[in-house]
Amino acid sequence: MKRFPIFLLSSFLLTACGQLDSIPYIPAQTPESWLQIQPYAEIKIASQNIIFIQPSTSIIVYLLGILAIAVGSYFLKIRAGQLSRFWWGIALLLWGIGALLAGTSYEAFSYAIKCAGREACLWTSWWEVLYLIASVWSIDALTMAVAHSSTTGKLRKALSIYAIVNALVYFIIVMIGAFIPVKFLISFELLLVVSAPGIIAFFVINGWRYFKFKQSLDLTLLGTWIWLGVTIAAYFLYLISGNTASLWAKGMWFSENDVLHIGLIVWMLYIAFVLAPKVEDNPK
Repeated sequence: MKRFPIFLLSSFLLTACGQLDSIPYIPAQTPESWLQIQPYAEIKIASQNIIFIQPSTSIIVYLLGILAIAVGSYFLKIRAGQLSRFWWGIALLLWGIGALLAGTSYEAFSYAIKCAGREACLWTSWWEVLYLIASVWSIDALTMAVAHSSTTGKLRKALSIYAIVNALVYFIIVMIGAFIPVKFLISFELLLVVSAPGIIAFFVINGWRYFKFKQSLDLTLLGTWIWLGVTIAAYFLYLISGNTASLWAKGMWFSENDVLHIGLIVWMLYIAFVLAPKVEDNPK
């Protein structure tokens, strides 16, 4: 009887994996064509040949993930009882974990995860589902951080409730999307839709506070959100430019993801060296 919950959970997870496997990559790709549409390197370790997709992009995103985890750990180390620093730490730890998950499934080991041993490559994986959850929870943790550093009273309570509810509801939505499955519910597009209100709120709150109080922390936080916005905009501009394919054809391994990840690495350094020393709770 004690084994029944374990059996039930195992069956549940196996069912989910099977459902994700039913979503094909569009346009359809075979393992052979997957290797033709993007750069890769084949590395031999012992007797195993490992196919490493988009090597330079993978290295950059892994660097971003490690850096984010390091900066998040730094916030937790210096938190000194400040809830805003605590939530910054949690947010960046989640951001770093998400970056590592994304780099593994979207780039570095995408062939092994989605294509190897299959007739057709898959569209997604559990690595990517977990990345989606970690990313949205990271923004929700940032919402908690801003609530404690830049608001008081009813607004702080409202933001805190919003962050908790948003994290819970998004988790349920993603699980539904993974188990039915519903492609849009486990898409990057929905992640942007869910994350956008929080990021917009950061701009509004710190922009209004700096306009009214002229405090250094609000200006530094406003700079944080502006750089994040510029980085995301640069990613989409490069994406629609079509430069990635032309550069890959010339043997230059640079993509819109590199634009995003390099911008975020600069963002992490700004957070660590400029923002972190200034973050503190706003008195009630």
